[in-house]
Amino acid sequence: MGLNTRFAPRAPRGRGTIRERATGLEIDYQALFESTPSPNLVLGPDLVIVAVNQAYLNATQCTREDLLGRHIFDAFPDNPADPNATGTRNLRASLERVLETGERDSMALQKYDIPVPGKPCAPYAGAPEDADDRDDGDDGDDCADGAGAGTGGDGGGGRGRRDGGRFEERYWSPINTPVLGQDGSVRWIIHRVEDVTDFVRGRARAPSAPTDAMDADLYTRALELQELNERLREAHARERATALALQQAMLPALVPGLHLRVAVRYRPAIGSLNVCGDWYEVAELADGRIAAAVGDVVGQGLAAACVMGQLRSALSAAIRAVGGPAEALEALGLYARSVDGALAATAVQAVIDRSERTIVYSCAGHPPPLLLRAEGDVVPLDQATDPPLGARPDHVRRPQATCPYTPGGTLVLYTDGLIERRDEDIDVGLGRLAESLFRHRELDPEPLADALLVDLGVTGGTVADDTALVVIGL
Repeated sequence: MGLNTRFAPRAPRGRGTIRERATGLEIDYQALFESTPSPNLVLGPDLVIVAVNQAYLNATQCTREDLLGRHIFDAFPDNPADPNATGTRNLRASLERVLETGERDSMALQKYDIPVPGKPCAPYAGAPEDADDRDDGDDGDDCADGAGAGTGGDGGGGRGRRDGGRFEERYWSPINTPVLGQDGSVRWIIHRVEDVTDFVRGRARAPSAPTDAMDADLYTRALELQELNERLREAHARERATALALQQAMLPALVPGLHLRVAVRYRPAIGSLNVCGDWYEVAELADGRIAAAVGDVVGQGLAAACVMGQLRSALSAAIRAVGGPAEALEALGLYARSVDGALAATAVQAVIDRSERTIVYSCAGHPPPLLLRAEGDVVPLDQATDPPLGARPDHVRRPQATCPYTPGGTLVLYTDGLIERRDEDIDVGLGRLAESLFRHRELDPEPLADALLVDLGVTGGTVADDTALVVIGL
C-alpha cells in the first residue's frame, strides 16, 4: 500500500519541481517515501495519522489498518502500568510547538512504551509469580500488562488494541518536521523516529563497561535539559503575551472623522521573540492635514514594546509641533539618542495635504511607502531616504520630498516584516508587494489590506518578524 491520498501531493514544489523539469525524469515520491529507511509517520494538523511508511510499521509492529485515520495518542497511548510515563505529554508538547511556530522540533531521547501484538510479557505488579503469562526471561524485553490486559478492551488508552493491552519498553529519538502550505500554515507534520532501544538495552546488559555511568548520566541530563527547555518556553510565552498586551494597549485606535478611508493591521511574528517593535499612527493635524507614520524598533519583547511606545509618542508630538516630516524625524533622532534601545530604529513619516493633493514624506532607514496612483501604476516614495534614527554621530538635516497625487489613489505604509524574508533580497519582497497592490487595485482599503497580507504570506502562517500595515485611500 502507498501513501494515503490525503497526504500524497501530485507534484512537489520548489527545487524538486525544477529538478524534474531540468532532467525530464518522472519521480515517484510515493515510492520514495515508502522506501525511506527511517521510520516516518505523517500527521494532519488534528494529529490524525494520514500516512506511514514501511520502516515505521516494522519498528512498531503495526499494520496500516492499525494506524491510518487514528489520532496518534489513541494509536500510541502511555503505558498505563507505568505511573512515570511521560511519552504522550512530551510528544504532544513538541507537536503543538510545531503547529504554533511552523518550525522543526527535535526532541530529547524518549522512553515511550508501545502496544505490541500478543507476546508473552511480565504481569503487572502484584500478579502471582506462577501466572501463566509471566516472562521466561530469555528475550530481555520489559513488557507490562495495562488496564484491561487480556480482555481485548482499550486498556484505558482509547484504543481497541490487537495486543490485549500489553506494552513493550522502547526508547526513541524523535524529530517533528512541518510541511507548510502555500499560505505558510502547517498542513502536515512528519514525525520521524529512530528506535534506539537496542542501544539502551545493550548498555544495560554490559554492567562492566566503563561507559555505563556516562550513558546513564547522558540520558539523565537529556531529560533535565528537556524539562529546562519546557520551563524556558513557558517563561517566553508569558513574556510574549505580556509584551503583546502592552503593545496593543499603546497602539492607537483610528480617530473617527478623518474623512479618509483607512485600514490598519498589526500581525505579530508567530512563535518568535521578535515581536512588539513595530508601530503605526494615523492622525489629523490642526490644519486639517493627515499625518501617517510607521516605525520599527530593533529589539524584542517587553523592552521593544516600551521603546516603541516612547518613539511613537515622541514622533506624534513632533509632527504636530514642527513644519514637516523631515523636521519631525530630526527631532525623533535626537530623542532616540537618549532612549536605551532606540538607536537604529527606523521610521517613515508622511503628511497628506488633501487641499494641495500632495504627500510630503521622509524616511529614516525605513522601506519606502508605495503609492498606487489613480491611473493604475505603483510608485515607490524613495526620494527622501536617510539612515536609521541616531545612526549619525552628528546632527544632519534629513531629506524631505513631495509627491503629487490625484483622488482615487492609495498610499501604503508598512514595516519590513511584510516584505523581508531570510532567503531572498528585500527588493524581491518589495516587488511582490507592488505586484499585489497593482493586482488588487480595485479594492477599498479594508479588503485591500487583507489581500496584501495574504499575498505576502503573513496570515495563518509563520513569519520571522512582526508586521504593521497602513492602507490609506486618497
